[in-house]
Amino acid sequence: MISKNQIKLITSLQRKRKRDELALFVAEGEKLISDLTPYFEQVYCFATSNDVEGADIISEKEMNKITHLSSASSVLAVFKQKRHTIEYSEIDDSLSIALDDIQDPGNLGTIIRIADWFGIKYVFCSPACADVYNSKTVKATMGALSRVKVIYTELPELLRRVTCPIFGTFMDGDNVYESQLPAEGVIVLGNEGRGISDELEKRVKHRLSIPSYGDKSSESLNVAIATGIICSEFRRR
Repeated sequence: MISKNQIKLITSLQRKRKRDELALFVAEGEKLISDLTPYFEQVYCFATSNDVEGADIISEKEMNKITHLSSASSVLAVFKQKRHTIEYSEIDDSLSIALDDIQDPGNLGTIIRIADWFGIKYVFCSPACADVYNSKTVKATMGALSRVKVIYTELPELLRRVTCPIFGTFMDGDNVYESQLPAEGVIVLGNEGRGISDELEKRVKHRLSIPSYGDKSSESLNVAIATGIICSEFRRR
């Protein structure tokens, strides 16, 4: 069973303002919920069959009322958000990612998943980035949200305080395949349309680019794809 108040609450969490106010978020899909449950406190869990342990059984019609996705899953859960703190000593001794106003929730979720694959524990987001607790972002992380610390912060201040090398991706940067890359540093990636802002560009000490090999290449790479290539090169060295 699901009450009218629960339906109202869950549908309200489609709005970022409400997610922030209540410090809650929604995840959909049995595998995703299974991955998140050990790391996030679960508030509600609803399913359309009795195959999910601990879930309240609801009808498909009720699930369609509360889903945040275009096509409802058979399982939906509400979790409490986590707030992480910045440990500068950890940042200076490791590899991390800083995102400057990434707008697409799918891109953000995929970047978090890439960070998890390459053992990167911190992803820093500017305040104007897409919301990590947007349902589309959560789905795109494929559970990586359990292992990667995503922190929203003023990036100029963050980059001012770190002592490790700061890298940024630019069209006119040094070829990443020919660059000497250390085991630690902050990799800055810019907005899908305009790239890295002028303010952050001043903080970048090492400019990197991914060269194109086609005769008639696309204007640029998707930011999530670029993140995967850059992280792979750092870990390969």
